[in-house]
Amino acid sequence: MKTPGGTAENPGGTASEPRGTATGPAPGEPPGAGSWERLAGTVPDPELPVVTLAELGVLRRVAEPEPGQVLVELTPTYTGCPAVEAMAADIERVLTGAGAARVEVRTVLTPPWSTDDISAEGRRKLAEHGVAPPRAGARSRGPVPLTLSATRRTSGDSEGSGGRPATRRTLPGEEPVRCPRCGSAETRLLSRFSSTACKALRRCDSCLEPFDHFKEV
Repeated sequence: MKTPGGTAENPGGTASEPRGTATGPAPGEPPGAGSWERLAGTVPDPELPVVTLAELGVLRRVAEPEPGQVLVELTPTYTGCPAVEAMAADIERVLTGAGAARVEVRTVLTPPWSTDDISAEGRRKLAEHGVAPPRAGARSRGPVPLTLSATRRTSGDSEGSGGRPATRRTLPGEEPVRCPRCGSAETRLLSRFSSTACKALRRCDSCLEPFDHFKEV
């Protein structure tokens, strides 16, 4: 992956570290919770490797109860998320590789994770990668309302040919989901689920390109 600019040692600005690796504390810096937290935060998300666990906001706490023994607390994006095991394994590999004698990764469910926990840099990287980032303010909306009734079409719905499910644009008063490619607000929902459970599939009515949208939670 190209990075802007470069250095004398790396003139092309090409990232050289493989996935899930990192270096230990800087020379002269004593190992401590802060160093371990920075290292754990560099681990990429296994499902969206363009963002790190720190940028995703799932890294809750890193402590060093005793020298060389590191405790890491993670909150999954949703209960039962299969990526948590991969996150824990990657964190353990990175920290032990940096000199930790023992690493314990715990899953904590409170407070629950929200898409509002994704950092500004994480949102920028998602959009750059072609994934529409979640809209802000998910936590302030409160519980997600559910209606158990027959499916109804709302304004902006359109029924596809061949009996395909109706597609939906943004509801009135709702912030639009913008296309990460052209920036248009004229997009419509094609499927509530995409390549992973946390993403929906949408299509831009301006450039006609399909794209993933990281759903708000």
